[in-house]
Amino acid sequence: MNAPAPHRPIQALPDQLISQIAAGEVVERPSAVVKELLENALDAGSTQITVRLEEGGVKRIAITDNGRGIAPEQLPLALARHATSKIASLDDLENVNTLGFRGEALASIASVAAVTLTSRTADAPHAWEITGSHLATVTPSSGAHGTTIDVRDLYFNTPARRKFLKSEQTEFGHCADVVRRIALARPDVSFSLSHNGKTVDHWMVGEMAKRSAQILGDNFASARLSIDENAGPLRIHGYAGLPTASKARADGQFFYVNGRFVRDKVLMHAVRAAYEDVLHGDRFPSYVLALDLDPALVDVNVHPSKIEVRFRDSRAVHQFVFHAVQRALAQTSATSHGSVPSPLPAADGLTATTPWRPQEQTSFGSILNPDYQPTFSASPFGQPQRQFGDTGGVAQSTERYGALFSGGSAFGARASYGVDGADGGGATSGGLPGSGSGYALPQVAPYVASSATMADEEFPLGFALAQLHGIYIMAQNSKGLVLVDMHAAHERILYEQLKNALDAQVSGQDMQVQQLLIPVTFYADAVEVGTAQEHQETLHSLGFDIAALSPTTLAVRTVPALLKNADAQTLARDVLRDVREFGGSRVLIERRNELLGTLACHTAVRANRILSVQEMNALLRQMESTERADQCNHGRPTWVQVEINALDKLFLRGQ
Repeated sequence: MNAPAPHRPIQALPDQLISQIAAGEVVERPSAVVKELLENALDAGSTQITVRLEEGGVKRIAITDNGRGIAPEQLPLALARHATSKIASLDDLENVNTLGFRGEALASIASVAAVTLTSRTADAPHAWEITGSHLATVTPSSGAHGTTIDVRDLYFNTPARRKFLKSEQTEFGHCADVVRRIALARPDVSFSLSHNGKTVDHWMVGEMAKRSAQILGDNFASARLSIDENAGPLRIHGYAGLPTASKARADGQFFYVNGRFVRDKVLMHAVRAAYEDVLHGDRFPSYVLALDLDPALVDVNVHPSKIEVRFRDSRAVHQFVFHAVQRALAQTSATSHGSVPSPLPAADGLTATTPWRPQEQTSFGSILNPDYQPTFSASPFGQPQRQFGDTGGVAQSTERYGALFSGGSAFGARASYGVDGADGGGATSGGLPGSGSGYALPQVAPYVASSATMADEEFPLGFALAQLHGIYIMAQNSKGLVLVDMHAAHERILYEQLKNALDAQVSGQDMQVQQLLIPVTFYADAVEVGTAQEHQETLHSLGFDIAALSPTTLAVRTVPALLKNADAQTLARDVLRDVREFGGSRVLIERRNELLGTLACHTAVRANRILSVQEMNALLRQMESTERADQCNHGRPTWVQVEINALDKLFLRGQ
């Protein structure tokens, strides 16, 4: 058992010890030093910044900028605690427009390292220098306009802290990440990073599109959506990666608030919720997004490293970010590739397809029942039959652009091996195509529509040629070959139709709730009880009646009718957590979408279901007019484009 600490009188701590205590929060590792110094350089109006590191930043961190510089009489104050030019009153603290504002970073760094500060203002004949602390003497020096801060031997006087540092390469990796994060937010500033005398990264002044491509890579640059939306005092702009640019780790996520990189749970949850319909739960989206708002609406003084913020109206910010990203992702369809996302224009001669509906249901209300299972008439191939839509217009389009195939639906009916024609006969046994085993090869017409006759802006996915192994649809468009996963594509179409129909049915109506015969009671902590009492109106709007029976007990009396079979206690805890953290809850929407997604998956066309050419073309047309049609509900791509020049390379044409 440890002996009690010796009794000592209360006394004021020396300034050096105070600075070292503060350094424990601010200067966690070399990357924290790089962050603080880079932010100071940007606040000084720099357009060119050079970062030089040695031994992962432990031996040396030298940052040079071409900013306004510091007057010689103010150099000692720059190294003093709580001395800053960025705020002067409480009003300034509540309206922070700069990256730094506390006035403690340089003093904290100087307390655990040897710091030399050299600076020259635009009107000064030469530079001035101070070394050590604010008590040192300012001496003349040489240098260009701007400031150089040279930090050597980090933690030389606190060896215990130095022992907790990782390897040189690890510490350099953290420093490089900080430089890239800050460089990504300021494409109007050039950055150069070197380590042990070798240049590692260099970014010239340019556009955000180019800077993000340089830092996040070509994969992100080729699979991203531009976002720029305004709503009152809020503006969000940047790039959201397509689901195909998702990663196994959350290391491609960059969010900035008024130019400051943050990891805020409200913002991260909003973006994640926007991706829920198009991304598998184990994958993480990539994005570079910036939120601009009035500084008075956000508090940046909630964490020593300033990486967390607090919004005055977190619910409004959450909804704004969520809907902005969701709208961008909703345009991921064939019609938006290579152009500004827009609805599919009406095509001459193309009849609009009719949304699929369960044949036996006269009302969509039965979808509210989680036990609902649609029934279908039998198919000769053992799969449920369903109509993709009116194919009359598709036939006209086919006639207009040439005979892409011959034999009508027989082509589609005989595209899969092992199926004996279109009359519903059994599988062949060991026969080869054309070997007399009952399998007849389809006859393809000698004429195929040319690129000139195929209007790509009207039909981006082209026209169907055949099925491949009963799984994929092969189609031709003006660019080359299109391969479509028919189950994944149909699943997305059905899912969007189910959501739209349900939204249309409940639009303008009160939330349908299920009164519980016996209220579900459970133990709750003080925070949960307080949340239930404080947010009664929000909970009622979500379909929940959660009341406090005692300081430690909550009772659930009603739940949304859609989720009447869910576990009421778990559901209530999830909703209370979301309401507390984000000012609202998407639990209801998420659970509803899970139900509809399962229904769409179970009722979508299955593998080995033989489709006629008309059915395949109808599916392509519906994909072109369906939001988020590029991915199925689980984040898998629904179609891929194979360019004609890629096919030429396979066969060495033109070489």
